[in-house]
Amino acid sequence: MNGQEPHLHRETAHKLARLALFSFLMTFILSRVFVFLIMSQLMPNLYCFVQGTHVHHLNYGIFLLATVAGYSVFRRPTGRAAEVTALLYGVAMGLTFDEFGMWLHLGGSYWQRASVDAVIVVAALFGLVAFAPTVKRFERHHFWLFLIVFVVVLGFGAVIYIAGSRLGEMVGQPLRELESASSP
Repeated sequence: MNGQEPHLHRETAHKLARLALFSFLMTFILSRVFVFLIMSQLMPNLYCFVQGTHVHHLNYGIFLLATVAGYSVFRRPTGRAAEVTALLYGVAMGLTFDEFGMWLHLGGSYWQRASVDAVIVVAALFGLVAFAPTVKRFERHHFWLFLIVFVVVLGFGAVIYIAGSRLGEMVGQPLRELESASSP
């Protein structure tokens, strides 16, 4: 070779972000379902305990994030490897941000509102990268569209906050009681 890096076909950020968004949301949903089923004793306890300490799944997410980051930096995956890396990145983010409230407050209940709020923010960011036009394509005539989308997103955020607060009032205490009853 002539000392130049060969031309590599890179997957688009949009496609990779869609894969990461998909695996992020699926991981969050499955994590919540599994935790609820385990706490309800409708499935076996799959939690990992090390000398009596519950190893939360955010720890698996952190180690997977570190692995994916190292692989991405040092191997610079392309093609199918980039797609698998994006899927694993989404899984790692889902495992980590599902317990965002616990690492933000250094403990507390699994069912903290902060975790769901963080998942919504991360999913929105993935969605922007996955579906928004690039900055170069964002022309002046998109200003009004941007303004409309911004107002809609603010309205959606308000609805989510109000509905989440109401839902928390309705089911928050029973979920905390279920969590307390299922502790070893």
